[in-house]
Amino acid sequence: MEGTLRTAHLHDPISAHTRSDFATLRQAMTVQEALAAIRRHGVGERIVYFYVLDDEDRLAGVVPTRRLLTAELHNTLSEIMIQHVVAIPCSATVLEACEFFLLHKFLAFPVVDDERRMTGVVEIGLFTDEVFDLVEREQSDAFFESLGFRLAQVRDASPLTAFRFRFPWLLATIASGSLCAVLASAYEVTLAQSLVLAFFLTLVLGLGESVSIQSMTVTIQALRAGRPNLRWYFRQLWREGATSVLLGLGSGLAVGLVVWIWRGEGLAALAIGSGILLSLMTACAFGLSVPSLLHALKLDPKIAAGPITLALTDIFTLLFYFSMATILL
Repeated sequence: MEGTLRTAHLHDPISAHTRSDFATLRQAMTVQEALAAIRRHGVGERIVYFYVLDDEDRLAGVVPTRRLLTAELHNTLSEIMIQHVVAIPCSATVLEACEFFLLHKFLAFPVVDDERRMTGVVEIGLFTDEVFDLVEREQSDAFFESLGFRLAQVRDASPLTAFRFRFPWLLATIASGSLCAVLASAYEVTLAQSLVLAFFLTLVLGLGESVSIQSMTVTIQALRAGRPNLRWYFRQLWREGATSVLLGLGSGLAVGLVVWIWRGEGLAALAIGSGILLSLMTACAFGLSVPSLLHALKLDPKIAAGPITLALTDIFTLLFYFSMATILL
């Protein structure tokens, strides 16, 4: 229902979106007469093509602006016009008109009635506006879905309704954050031994969340495109695993070098770098596995995957981060 409402305007009649300030000429005119008529009567705001009518006001051809300006003055329009004109029927919808732009690659189309008399002109701007509008809406929805709710649920909702939709997912964040705090308290001795661990804690958590969201987004797009099975999952796991190793090695080495150069603590640099490697590998695994599992359980991975993936990523990031520090320090 939501998708139908968002795209309902695509089924509007194209006649509601046409321009009426189009320029028409008579096929019996010479180029000189046509240019004189254009100077005398003026043209619309944006003219790409000049449409040629016969004696009964029916569409007979089209003359591109360049062809009109470069033709010999004594030529008639019937000699230089393009006779086979692609026209959109006035009964067409906006969606069907967009298909014309996609198939024929013209900058404008005449809109005609059943007797092939022109009722207006529709330009490429309609197609580009519709495409960008749909893309923008999909990107906005994808962003909010990754946070745990649909944009349509809260766009025009009352404060109480918005609270009801948004607060449960904040509870998931509060629960995972509290668990992370308890987990960190278990490593008080490790933190006391090397204070630099606390300095980079926010960075390590941010890296893990970024990588998990990237993997989750790629996975959700793949789930939309096909019907995944166990073989697909293990193939994706192998690819994500290889990617996560490279990401972990690159990020761990970069942060480790910063620690070593800044603080001069080699073991702390090794602990932080190796902790980042393990956490990013785990983040990639969660980014793939959580939406895949939700999809297998017939649940909506777009809504629930974000909060669950981030919560698990934060917990295991801290676990690996402090565990490596405890072992090496």
